[in-house]
Amino acid sequence: MRIGFIGLGIMGLPMAEHLVRAGHEVVGHDVVDRPFRTAASVAEAVREAEVVITMLPADPQVEAVFPEITANAPQDALYIDFSTITPQTSRRLAEQWKRTLDAPVSGGEKGAVDGVLSLMVGGSEADFEAARPIFEAVGKTFRLVGGPGSGQFVKAANQLVVGGTYALVAEAIVLMEAAGVDAAAGLDVLAGGLAASRILDLKRESMLARSFQPGFRIDLHHKDMGIILDAARTAEVALPMSALTAQLVAAARAQGHGSLDHSALLLVVEGLSADERVSR
Repeated sequence: MRIGFIGLGIMGLPMAEHLVRAGHEVVGHDVVDRPFRTAASVAEAVREAEVVITMLPADPQVEAVFPEITANAPQDALYIDFSTITPQTSRRLAEQWKRTLDAPVSGGEKGAVDGVLSLMVGGSEADFEAARPIFEAVGKTFRLVGGPGSGQFVKAANQLVVGGTYALVAEAIVLMEAAGVDAAAGLDVLAGGLAASRILDLKRESMLARSFQPGFRIDLHHKDMGIILDAARTAEVALPMSALTAQLVAAARAQGHGSLDHSALLLVVEGLSADERVSR
C-alpha cells in the first residue's frame, strides 16, 4: 500500500519502519528529518496515498493536520489515526471522512520497536479488514471493538489500568523497602503469582534502580488521564480509582517529572512517606 505517515516520534518512527519492512511504500512527514523518504508537507505526504496514518501527541495536533489531509488525500483513501485522543474527536473526524479508523496503540516504545503493539480499533468491519496488513506489520494483538470512537474508549480503559498498576507497584516497593525486606526478591515472587503483570515483567528492575528513561512520558499519561475522566463523564460512570491515579500523575508532572517514564509515579509515592527514615 501507498501510505502517508504523519508523526514520526518515539512511537511513530518504529511503526513506520515496520511498515517499510513489510513492503509498503511509506512517505512520512514530521518536524524533523527521518531516515527514509519524507515529505516537506502534509499535503505532499498524502497526495497519492491509499492509506493516511497519523501518530500525534494529542487532539490539537490531530485536528490541526486533518483539514490538510481531507483537502489533499484521494477521496477513497483510508484514514487511520494511531494517536490517543478523545472519543468525541475521533467521532467528529469520522463524520468528515468516509473511511476512518481510530486505532490507538498500547505497548510503549519497546512494543513499537519490536512490532508487537496492541491496537484497539473503532470503525467499520470493511475498513478494519482493509487495514489488516498494516496492523499485522506493527502489532501483535488487534481487535475491532466497535464503531467510530470505540478504540479511544478502550484505550482510556487501558491507560487507567496501566496508571493504576504503576501506582500499586510503586506502593508495593515503598512498603517492602520501608520494612527492610528484599524488594527485588519480593517483586520476583509477585511477578510469578496472581499479581503478575506486564509492568512487573518489564519495569520492576528499572523501578527498583530508580531509572526512569522514558518509554512513555508522564506528560503524555497526564494527557491520557484527562481523556479517561472525560470519557467517564461521557459514559456517565464513576471511576474513583481513575480519579485518584489522575491526581498522582498530575502530582508527578507538577513536581517536574513530566519528561520521565510513567513508572516515575514511584517518586510521588515515595514522597508521600518521606520522613526521618529516608536519612537513615
